[in-house]
Amino acid sequence: MGKGRLEAFSDGVIAIIITIMVLELKVPHGADWAAVSPLWPVFLSYVLSFIYVGIYWNNHHHLLHTVSRVTGAALWGNLHLLFWLSLLPFVTGWVGENHFAALPLACYGFVLFMCSVAYFVLASCLAADNAALKKALGQDRKGKLSTLLYAGGIALSFVHPIAGFAVYLGVAMLWFIPDRRFEPG
Repeated sequence: MGKGRLEAFSDGVIAIIITIMVLELKVPHGADWAAVSPLWPVFLSYVLSFIYVGIYWNNHHHLLHTVSRVTGAALWGNLHLLFWLSLLPFVTGWVGENHFAALPLACYGFVLFMCSVAYFVLASCLAADNAALKKALGQDRKGKLSTLLYAGGIALSFVHPIAGFAVYLGVAMLWFIPDRRFEPG
């Protein structure tokens, strides 16, 4: 089947995820810095999650740009990814409201870990039916490294939460660099 419906549905779900996240930001009750300062953890967790959703949206676009049709397995793989992405607003809010406490931050990392696994599953489903995509993905070292870093960030979140957050931030920075595998030379 063609890929148009999958792209449109995914774009819609991702737009809703971003909308839900921004609606969780509460307006401060006051017009000075003292009213804003308690909200920095909520805003910081929102910014990181927004960046992650943007990274997944961008990479999803590039991934689907290389294929002309999708299989039933790819549809399920895509739903698997969207499921994990849809949990980002919940864990984002939990992390922000609890000022980067260990358990919420570890759960945030677990959702990121599962998004990474789900993206790998989707890419594998699409690559199984598309030689050009399979070639472009190659060994996917960056994807595998990210998954390992998320696992490390989860463990680190229980020992030193800010260090766990730094790992998640580092992985986002790693993906912020454009992925040339899908760009025409």
